Amino acid sequence: MKIATFNINNVNRRLPNLLAWLEATAPDVVCLQELKATDRQFPATALADAGYGAVWRGQSAWNGVAILAKGVEPVLTSDALPGDPEDEQARYIEAAVNGVVIASLYAPNGNPRPGPKFDYKLSWGERLIVHAAELFDSGLPVVLAGDYNIVPEPRDIYVTTSYKDNALVQPEPREQFRRLLEQGWTDALRKKFPNETLYTFWDYMRNRWPRDAGLRLDHMLLSKPLARKLTGAGIDREVRGEDGASDHAPVWIELKI
Repeated sequence: MKIATFNINNVNRRLPNLLAWLEATAPDVVCLQELKATDRQFPATALADAGYGAVWRGQSAWNGVAILAKGVEPVLTSDALPGDPEDEQARYIEAAVNGVVIASLYAPNGNPRPGPKFDYKLSWGERLIVHAAELFDSGLPVVLAGDYNIVPEPRDIYVTTSYKDNALVQPEPREQFRRLLEQGWTDALRKKFPNETLYTFWDYMRNRWPRDAGLRLDHMLLSKPLARKLTGAGIDREVRGEDGASDHAPVWIELKI
């Protein structure tokens, strides 16, 4: 079972890129983030024609998350992160696909910091920690996949001082990511590549893609039943270099199920 996560950065604008990548790599499940489309604007027909069922929660102009499944319809279990009924931002969706619970999440960026956006980032992260603990303790096979907007460690960002005040690298979100892992989740990329430098995002600004000035923001966390079944993982870096590409590259894992 091949599961991928991809911050598509506008699903309709990048639809040709997405469809080409789906045809070339044929993942069984894809978690999308940053749809930048309303529910009605989501390209469900084009994706169905490509062989993928989908569940999604859109939002006009920004945010938005979806889960695609090849040849089946995902069974929606949640379209919001619990803990704040007044939070209307479309940042979390969860579904069952072939016996695996899969979450697609788009965590808040948190900039500028300090300020209300950084406060929201941290409060959202606390809600994720609470919900993740419930999922982990259920004993079910679970994947928490998406753009966490956290650079977990200094080695997950190119050598620079330009991000020193950025919300992505601050101690508080890094500590939240550590607390997630301490629940027992396995960071799939780090499991397979414990010592390598890994990037999943390259900003459009300052020639960062050609310079390989990247960050690791996109993560796939596995519960215990799945961590034992992990056979492969990777980053489709070449997708970032295509014309009209998202500023993120797809991240994928393979599970022996």
